[in-house]
Amino acid sequence: MSTNQTSSEIASQDVMEWTVDKTYAGERIDKFITEALEEDVSRTLVQQWIKDGHVKVNEKAIKPNYKLSEHDVIMLQVPEPQGVELIAEDIPLNVVYEDADVIVINKQRGLVVHPAPGHYSGTLVNALMHHCKDLSGINGELRPGIVHRIDKDTSGLIMSAKNDKAHASLAEQLKAHTVNRKYIALVHGNLQHDQGTIDAPIGRDSHDRKMYTVTEKNSKHAVTHFVVMERFGDFTLVELKLETGRTHQIRVHMKFIGHPLVGDPMYGKSKGMLMDGQALHAAILGFEHPRTGEWLQFEAPIPTDMDHLLQTIRTS
Repeated sequence: MSTNQTSSEIASQDVMEWTVDKTYAGERIDKFITEALEEDVSRTLVQQWIKDGHVKVNEKAIKPNYKLSEHDVIMLQVPEPQGVELIAEDIPLNVVYEDADVIVINKQRGLVVHPAPGHYSGTLVNALMHHCKDLSGINGELRPGIVHRIDKDTSGLIMSAKNDKAHASLAEQLKAHTVNRKYIALVHGNLQHDQGTIDAPIGRDSHDRKMYTVTEKNSKHAVTHFVVMERFGDFTLVELKLETGRTHQIRVHMKFIGHPLVGDPMYGKSKGMLMDGQALHAAILGFEHPRTGEWLQFEAPIPTDMDHLLQTIRTS
């Protein structure tokens, strides 16, 4: 199975496409799409999308009970939400920097970045709407201000745009790989090299459509640089710099080299989970201010739960 859009970034007007492999032949299309979307989208909603003509197989309309065949090409045009009104919510935010153009947040673990069809509350976007009122509209009504994202259970720095001009500038910097994004992660095992680069393409895992893996098939170029900060025998603390920004990139790359993130529920070790969520923190974020051209760089300390785990490991 392949896709041209990461389902974790689903929003209205997204076009998503999958090519079915033999693993899913004979499966109902409504079940396939529901499970392929990482967001909390109900099967009933997917069935309605199919009935309304937003899903096609091999460029033809189908019914929700259509059974898939190998090599079928599925295309989903996510419709505009009908009657959806995002509500500003008083969710606590750790604001690191704010002016008339941008706002930088140190996101807490467990907070989803933006709403998605079927799940419109309790996100960073709802919190931003309460906090600052003015957000860019480039990404549509479900993702106002959102320029990039970090996973729900990844903590740390994320920038949002307050107007379309700022949004365009920040998005272009991300595309040009000039934004400085550094993460701190605790991984299993003892890395042999003090530093290195993981240059390995990432695509959908053909055995589990919600996961990603290193693969040459239907993949995108992905590069992660790492530097060892501290070794603990069975664990290593590393700083990681993103050159590209693929979905789950750090988590997939570290698993690929045999050092999965501690606490990672998808790519980590299933036994002896030491944290509720992956030990991954977006520690440094640097970019050129979209209006002044000044270089801004921010650093967020490791969150309490991750710091406590590190202290426990150091003294054990």
